[in-house]
Amino acid sequence: MRKSGTLKSEITLFWTVNLKTMSELLWQPPQHVVDQSNLATYMQWLKTYKGLSFPDYQSLWEWSTSETEAFWRSIWDYFDIMADGTASSAASKEPMPRTKWFEGTRLNYAEHIFRRATDASPAILFGAESSELQTITWKELRSNTASLQKVLKNHDIREGDTVAAYLPCIPEASVALLATTSIGAIWTSCSPDFGTRAVIDRFSQLKPRVLIAVDSYQYNGKVFGKREVISDLLKEIPEIELVITISDERVEVSEGKNALTWREVTATVSDKLTFNRVPFSHPLWVLYSSGTTGLPKAITHSHGGILLEQLKYGTFHNDFKPGEHCFWYTTTGWMMWNYIHGALLAGGVMVLYDGSPTYPNLNVLWKFCADAGIHHFGTSAGFILANMRANITPAKDYDLSALRSIGSTGSTLPPEGFRWIYENVGNEIWLASMSGGTDVCSAFVGGNPMLPVYSGEIQCRALGCRLEAWNESGDSVIDEEGEMVITRPMPSMPVFFWNDADFKRYEESYFEMFPGIWRHGDWIRITKRNGIIIYGRSDATLNRGGIRIGTSEIYRAVDQVEEVKDSLIVCIEKADGSFWMPLFVVMKEAGTLDGDMRRRISNAIRQAYTPRHVPDEIIEVHDIPYTISGKKTETPVKKLLMGRSPEKVVNPGSLRNPESLEQFKNFIPEGI
Repeated sequence: MRKSGTLKSEITLFWTVNLKTMSELLWQPPQHVVDQSNLATYMQWLKTYKGLSFPDYQSLWEWSTSETEAFWRSIWDYFDIMADGTASSAASKEPMPRTKWFEGTRLNYAEHIFRRATDASPAILFGAESSELQTITWKELRSNTASLQKVLKNHDIREGDTVAAYLPCIPEASVALLATTSIGAIWTSCSPDFGTRAVIDRFSQLKPRVLIAVDSYQYNGKVFGKREVISDLLKEIPEIELVITISDERVEVSEGKNALTWREVTATVSDKLTFNRVPFSHPLWVLYSSGTTGLPKAITHSHGGILLEQLKYGTFHNDFKPGEHCFWYTTTGWMMWNYIHGALLAGGVMVLYDGSPTYPNLNVLWKFCADAGIHHFGTSAGFILANMRANITPAKDYDLSALRSIGSTGSTLPPEGFRWIYENVGNEIWLASMSGGTDVCSAFVGGNPMLPVYSGEIQCRALGCRLEAWNESGDSVIDEEGEMVITRPMPSMPVFFWNDADFKRYEESYFEMFPGIWRHGDWIRITKRNGIIIYGRSDATLNRGGIRIGTSEIYRAVDQVEEVKDSLIVCIEKADGSFWMPLFVVMKEAGTLDGDMRRRISNAIRQAYTPRHVPDEIIEVHDIPYTISGKKTETPVKKLLMGRSPEKVVNPGSLRNPESLEQFKNFIPEGI
């Protein structure tokens, strides 16, 4: 047995090495950035009009999360929400997830977007693999939205009906979203890289009356036909009455149904765009969880909740300002597409790109950033790490002088990713790492233009989000690892899950571990300076000999081995109480997983962390399974290796590469 003193020294070494790399100051906001930030303006407004004075962000956050009603009422007043009716209170007394917000008021999300229409700047800038940069004016956006609105009304689409879209990240998708929500109909979308079964699993739950789709799309320099998918959707979802294709050719529909082309839609003359104000909690759109088991959860958000959240987060935490060009690389199947429309609420210019982020090479988005004069560039941690591994140098190759901030989300960005940004994109860039999810279509933790950036650390907890780290006893802890929980309701939390009238699936998803407390499923540390470090999903945490670390930390070490392309690690407890921790790796073409390579990988993990987290086996596989939204599926692989049948472990329609799971059935160990 290892002596306790040795274990203690291992733990001390582990945290000394890792906290040192995560405490490097990378950016300090200049005073003029702090003074001119939207947050500073809001704090001055609170002082002038509410008699509330806060010396720093942390005290403002404490107030926003302890005085929930006063804070959200201030957001309503500060942004001068246009609504009918009055609410006696901002939030009802019911606990999560049944809390109701601003009851008695009626408003419309799309109306607030068109409120910011101006001739001073365009509404949308759009780029694609196959086209030059395009500009869509507010006048054009309004005209096309009004035309589609009239078409929908002519087909008797009304408040509460569902419109489904199978579209890439193109301006027509934004027009369709705005037209749908303007009349109080409910929006839902999938991107055309989703397979037929995945789309049916999502849309069939909502029984949409309208389908808006492309019959083909381009990605990575190739054109993919989608008419067969449209045909399958019409067969599987009989409720679809109208099909609109972004094409010059209508699709064939059966008797009693209608088909139009986008050209026919925009040729429809409408005198005026109107807005139907709906109750605050009326469904705005439905997003989907990864749905690794069973049908994907149909997460339903409200007009009012999303409106307030996007105004709050985009304005204060992204610091979007009128006329600024705001970009996030996304598809319509990821919540960041819905999220980036909040740039329009802030008076910004929404920038969209349709195509592969690596075609014809990894510089394509940096060139686009320069050409479009982007001020706020949003991407995924995976993209940043891919650039780092490929030794891309954007600042040397492109004029990025307009760029103010880089947003990163989707997965944990390690310290190396932070440093790469400051060394290769710009040392004056504000890196706003953020984490939230489809669950709230926003971020719980993220950027702050008033605070410094430290390597590997998210700057702050978002206003109005009472996020804490809880240990296994349910105590809130600082500078210790714990479960990420939310202890106060937020208006952008789902109003319900579709087809979940008794809230059963909703409560199972977030409230089983701590009744009445939202448990998000991430393992985090809140630092003494109130920054946040996220270690990965708590259900995939690695626990060996009492030392727990997140899977992201193992990946960070393995990423240092140049010959390894990708990896996945799980830890399985056997029936006899022992543990088996395999690391699965995908090798690059030039790499070979032999004895020497296994030793190099093991040493990388041993030196970065502790010997206890060196894997028991290193196994080569041809692919790592990812969800459609781009997340590694550690938990399904873990369950598969524990002997669960594949059909009970994961819904293939939720995976980007479902065939990759088959190989793991060959590695089920004895003694499970």
